Amino acid sequence: MESIRIMVEEHTNVLRMLKVIRKICYRLLINEGFDIDDFPKIIDFVRTYTDKLHHGKEEDILFKTMEEELEKLAKSGAITGMLIEHDNGRLYMANLEKGVKSFKEGNDKARLDIIANAICYADLLERHIDKENNVMYTFAERMLADDIKEFIDEESNKIDEEASKIGTQEKYLAILKELEKKYEI
Repeated sequence: MESIRIMVEEHTNVLRMLKVIRKICYRLLINEGFDIDDFPKIIDFVRTYTDKLHHGKEEDILFKTMEEELEKLAKSGAITGMLIEHDNGRLYMANLEKGVKSFKEGNDKARLDIIANAICYADLLERHIDKENNVMYTFAERMLADDIKEFIDEESNKIDEEASKIGTQEKYLAILKELEKKYEI
């Protein structure tokens, strides 16, 4: 499935950002060589590239269709588990944003909130991506009927085309490359 191939590529980019998150958190921990203003870039990447673009396709198209078409999977709770993990990631980002704001306002102890939420997000997403790539996507490719796979590809393509028109991929991949270079990843 073309849509799943693209989602796996997006996962690769998300994993690259998780390396940035770990590196900047370490530098924040040792109080050396970090820029607090890079966190809003990371949060924007996560909210727009990872959540709106990527998770939007998963939640609104792939998982929804899998739940409708694969009764056994729907009853297993696997899709619900994936959606809960998406929501947990959103919570970590909201808490990270609050921590960054507090740190910028002079609360040095807020670095704990920044590190805790950023690292929890990174850990969650690493495990989550592994499950999606190796279980959920594989299951979709094996179990869905060909016409359903075509539907998922077509609907996902519409989202990708719209994102392409406004330059979503280019903008967020440029941010990713900038941060990888800055933090020597």
